[in-house]
Amino acid sequence: MMAMASRDAAADPRPAPELPVSYSRWRGSRLGRITDALEQRLVLDLADPVDRADVLDLGCGDGALACALARRGATVTGLDADPRMLVAAQARAEAEAVALDLVHARAEALPFPDGAFDRVVAITVLCFIQEADRAVAEMARVLRPGGRLVIGELGRWSVWAAIRRVRGWLGAPTWRAARFRGAGELSSLLQRHGLEVGEPRGAIFYPPCGLAASLMASSDPWLGRHMPVGAAFIVVPADKPASGAAAGRPRPSHP
Repeated sequence: MMAMASRDAAADPRPAPELPVSYSRWRGSRLGRITDALEQRLVLDLADPVDRADVLDLGCGDGALACALARRGATVTGLDADPRMLVAAQARAEAEAVALDLVHARAEALPFPDGAFDRVVAITVLCFIQEADRAVAEMARVLRPGGRLVIGELGRWSVWAAIRRVRGWLGAPTWRAARFRGAGELSSLLQRHGLEVGEPRGAIFYPPCGLAASLMASSDPWLGRHMPVGAAFIVVPADKPASGAAAGRPRPSHP
C-alpha cells in the first residue's frame, strides 16, 4: 500500500530505522506494485481535480502519493511524524524532479493556519494513532470551505485484516496497536466534524498474494465501486461546506 500503508509489506517493518527500506521492498514486489497502483488510482480519482490546488498529504511516508499529486499540478505539502520518512520523501521528489514542502509534525497538532488547503489526503493514518478524533478535527480545521478531505484506511473486514490481527496477537507491535475501521465508522467520524461525507469506495479484494493480485487487478475497481465491504482498503471522501460568498482566488471544483 502507498504512503504509510506500505507498512503492509509481507515482512514486519522492524526496526524503525529500516522503515524506508521496507517501503521500497514492498513496492518492488509484484503484490506491492499492483496494490499500490490500485490504491493510488482510487485516491487520486477522489481527490481530483488538484491542478493549482494547495494539497496536504498527511502521513506522506516516502512521498509516493505526494509526488503523484505534484505531477498533476498541485502545490503539495507532505507531513510525517517520522523524520526518516521525510528524508526518503525528499529523495523521491528530487529523483522525480517535483517540488514538495516537507514538514515534521503530528496529525493531532497540525502547524498550519485555519483553511490553509484545498485538499487534505490522509492515507492509513488514523489506524495508527490514538487520538483519531482530534486528528480529524485538525484536518477539518486546515481545510478551506469548499475543500475536500480524502481518508484512506485499512479495511476492517478482509483477509488482510484477519492476517494483521493474528500478527498483532502474536506480538507484532505495528498490528497490535492498529485499529481497523469500517466505512460506516469512518463516515461517522468525519460527520462529527461538520464534513459532508460522500460515498465510500473500496479497493484490494484479493488475498495478499502476488498471483491473486495479478489475476484480480482488472476487476478490482468495479468491485470497489459497488461493494466496499470486504475491501482491504477503504476510501471515504468528505467535503467541507462552502461559506457563503467566500472571497479570494477560485478553488478547484469537485468532480
